[in-house]
Amino acid sequence: MNRSVLEFPTEYPIKIIGRPSDEFRARIHAVVLRHAPGLESERVSERLSGNGNFLSISYQLLAQSREQIEALIDELKACDGVMMLL
Repeated sequence: MNRSVLEFPTEYPIKIIGRPSDEFRARIHAVVLRHAPGLESERVSERLSGNGNFLSISYQLLAQSREQIEALIDELKACDGVMMLL
């Protein structure tokens, strides 16, 4: 696998899916801000599923390194309530 496909800094979209709740939203946002502290609110969007059972939170990050992305993904995978990462 060619690990140098991405050149940094780069725009990196990530979507986190879980059950809708204020706690889930706050938990995810805190994790993302730990890894991307300068994230602007206009680079975050949310979408509730048609039946309201799932919430997807999308972030458009300006990633500085592969290590930053990998650390963020690892922490999100371990985060309570995260059902899927895209």
